[in-house]
Amino acid sequence: MSSTIDITLGEVAASLVLIGVAIAVSFWRRAELEQDIAVAVFRSFIQLTAVGYVIQAIFDTDSLWLVVALLAGMVAFGAWTARGRAKGVPEVTWPIVLALAVAAAVTLGLVIGLGVFKAEPRYLVPVGGMVIGNSMTAVAVALNRLADEMHDGRRQIEAMLALGATSQQAARATVARSLRSGMIPLVDSTKTTGIVFFPGTMVGMLVAGAEPVDAVRLQIVLLWVLLGAVALAGLIAVSLGYRGFFTDAHQLRDT
Repeated sequence: MSSTIDITLGEVAASLVLIGVAIAVSFWRRAELEQDIAVAVFRSFIQLTAVGYVIQAIFDTDSLWLVVALLAGMVAFGAWTARGRAKGVPEVTWPIVLALAVAAAVTLGLVIGLGVFKAEPRYLVPVGGMVIGNSMTAVAVALNRLADEMHDGRRQIEAMLALGATSQQAARATVARSLRSGMIPLVDSTKTTGIVFFPGTMVGMLVAGAEPVDAVRLQIVLLWVLLGAVALAGLIAVSLGYRGFFTDAHQLRDT
């Protein structure tokens, strides 16, 4: 089995058959997702093709500065995307940026320091992208839950404040539930890995011709890395995000 895969544009085009199935299902059941599916397919092709050339250029130059620039761009775009999902949280842009940046820096720093991966673009780019992408999703879910919890539990929080609780004490349970919501999807997928589904990294390595044991070990490392990154990003985001709902005098803002 070859250690590399050569996918032609014709083979890529052939996979559009399944996109046709998705559009047909949407049209048949009147889900009205035909346009969204078409846009998603077009954007995914353009974006992935473009980033493929960028990554190839980074690999060719072997520049860590370009890796940092690429990851910084991912953090910025990820923060913008997560911010759109957390519109109900006041002044949340910088907490999101900080959460994604710290999660990426700490995670990559640890795996390099522990010798899990080498400090090379071939490792840092894909792992960093996975960390930022999963952290973005967790942060968006956690902050969205935070906004809902603060709105629905407003009277209870105000009662706690009236009884002398600080904003931190009044929001502690809300922050915990929000963090839990952000982490649960990855925790559940990690529980069912190898039984309900095979993760993308493992599948990619197997298709490329890697030994199954090597593919499994790499996937385990990445899953554990992502769990740590998601926990850290979610913690930072909700711990800073809840403060936007309160004044410096520990009063609940009108939002």
